Formats: sequence, structure tokens, C-alpha cells
Amino acid sequence: MKIGSMFKDIITSFFKKPITENYPTEQPTVAARFRGKLHYDPTKCTGCQLCVKDCPSDALEIITIDKVNKRFVARYHVDRCTYCGQCVQSCKFKCMGMSNADWELAALNKESFEVNYGRDEDLATLMEKFPGNGTDPIKPA
Repeated sequence: MKIGSMFKDIITSFFKKPITENYPTEQPTVAARFRGKLHYDPTKCTGCQLCVKDCPSDALEIITIDKVNKRFVARYHVDRCTYCGQCVQSCKFKCMGMSNADWELAALNKESFEVNYGRDEDLATLMEKFPGNGTDPIKPA
């Protein structure tokens, strides 16, 4: 590289605005189709478990509380998820979606990387069966 071309680059960079973003103070715009954290609607779920079968990273479990009354709890392991969106694509009843607003997922402890989705009474039933944080292995019925 010639010294003349290097000085030209240095001088032109003095007059350009920086392209860095002030991230914590200014939120960046996120694309509409960005795949962030998974969201689950238990009222639409039928328990077919296609989402669990198609998940390549085993980040999702559907726990059956009562199959006759269609009561299910979804356990989502955020730390295992690759955000591929395969579970959303395979869900026939559109009870899953990936949020483009909820994408800041860093945490200081591992407990926050396991999320249980479901109705409040179903979550209470799950916690009664398995006290603690409900991380005991559960086989879907």
C-alpha cells in the first residue's frame, strides 16, 4: 500500500460521521421477520407435539396436564434454541410465534433460560407435582 493512498483514507475518515450505534441508550430497529424469543398460546394448542418432534435442538417440551380438557404446558429452553423457527412452521394451529420485540435475552443466571408457558392453573399443577423450579425431567403423556 502506498503512503499517499493511506493519507487520503485518513483525511477522508476525519470528515465522515461514525457509523457506530449508541446501543443501550438508543434501541436499534429490528426487521419485521426477525426471530427472537418464542411465544406460546396454550388455548390454541392440541398437544400434537409436532413442534417438539421438529425442533433440531430439543429446546421445546410440551407437558400434558390433562389431554381430555386440552391442558398443556410448554417448557422452552432459551439456551438450547437456535432460533430456526421450525417449531413455528410445523405448528398447524398457529399457537407459536417468534417475537421480533423480545430479543435481548442475556442473563446472569441459568434459571432465567428456562421458561414455562401455560395457563396459571396448569403451571400451578406442574409446580405441585414437581416442587422447586419444575426442572425435573417430565415425559409427555
